[in-house]
Amino acid sequence: MSREAEFLLYLSNKTLEGIVKYTRQLESAKSAAVVAGIKIMEIYETDFSDSIEIKEDNSPLTIADKAANEVITDMLKAQHPKISILSEESTEDITRFSNDHVWIVDPLDGTKEFIKRNGEFTVNIALVYKHKVQIGVIYVPTTKQLFYAAKGMGAFKESSGKTEELCVSGKTSNLVIAASKSHASKQLSELIEEKKDLISEKISAGSSLKGVMVAQANADVYYRFGLTCEWDTAAMQCIIEMAGGIFRQMDGSKMEYNRKNNLNEKGFYAVNRKENIWV
Repeated sequence: MSREAEFLLYLSNKTLEGIVKYTRQLESAKSAAVVAGIKIMEIYETDFSDSIEIKEDNSPLTIADKAANEVITDMLKAQHPKISILSEESTEDITRFSNDHVWIVDPLDGTKEFIKRNGEFTVNIALVYKHKVQIGVIYVPTTKQLFYAAKGMGAFKESSGKTEELCVSGKTSNLVIAASKSHASKQLSELIEEKKDLISEKISAGSSLKGVMVAQANADVYYRFGLTCEWDTAAMQCIIEMAGGIFRQMDGSKMEYNRKNNLNEKGFYAVNRKENIWV
């Protein structure tokens, strides 16, 4: 069966229940991401250098991170007060451990890219139910592109007033591999060397943009060996999977969310099809 036929079969199996169940939450997440993106761009166009802080994990924090976090959490709490929130920039909300539904938020993914002013940063919002991601929203403030997905509904991109459904590529050779712009690793370099006969190009990008590259077939594989956190991957995972891709931890296990330990310690991969699982 061709890759295109496989995807058509996948689409035909999407359930009405999945399409309807989280419609309201999806619209809330999309709206919050866009409004946060507008706030981020307001700050991006100013001199914010004096406001940069360094967090305990040695990562940077700007007033844009804080402002976007306030916008998102305020909007989500107002519209869905019973859903807990796990956000990179909020204090711990212990109600999440007894709540089946939890928002997972990275108000500004790619803060280093924001500081460098290269435009490669995103807003990430996901909804999980019993540790499984159900909704993923990624907004790119500099291009005004909105990527989103929900279980059973598919994955989509909204840009310039147009909406298109996303589908990963079917390639098993002449592959494009996505790599982090700010987080290089020896393991990835070794993997690229090992698979050089299959890889034709490496493209580097910041934030969750690498994941949406796979989802929209601009890249075919993305391997991340270093540490990330739940808010880095939740929205991206949903979009990739609903575009027909595969997202797993490096040991092949499924990523679960709303954990006590937020670190994704095993690394992960996002690939267009199973033939390109190399670990």
